[in-house]
Amino acid sequence: MSRGFVKEEDQEEPVLVPPRAAIPEGVTNYVTPNGLAELKQELKDLEYERAHVEAENDTEKRRAQSLIDGKINLLSERLQTARLLDSKDQPKDEIRFGARVKLTNETSGQLQEFQIVGVDEADIKKKKIAFVAPIAKAVTGRKVGEEIDFKLGNEIRKLKVLGITY
Repeated sequence: MSRGFVKEEDQEEPVLVPPRAAIPEGVTNYVTPNGLAELKQELKDLEYERAHVEAENDTEKRRAQSLIDGKINLLSERLQTARLLDSKDQPKDEIRFGARVKLTNETSGQLQEFQIVGVDEADIKKKKIAFVAPIAKAVTGRKVGEEIDFKLGNEIRKLKVLGITY
């Protein structure tokens, strides 16, 4: 049937599925054991949510399920590309993926602590940053006592590694 014979109120807007955090082109999707478990739990939660969608009418239900389907597809893609890196396999004296890092800003004296994790696990509120973040890249491979010149915009911050734990 031609679109000219369809009432405007019958036309559904396409469902917009919010994208997941970006992984740069050509970069492996590394995950910690905890990150992988969180992704698997998120998939279970979405599948449960889809099976139990409640809506006032069929159109609302279809749109809600379509949104969940989109999220499931994006999440499934992430799970398929996930490459597990266990911190037990990392050198204990060097900052690598999965490390908890303690730094000091030599100029301001400010203390920073964070863990280097996968893109989907990153959460600044939990002091977890993605391995693709500039500061994670700057400290990777460093050891306790080393100083780093970290460029942030026009500013160069002198950072010193105080501790590494896994």
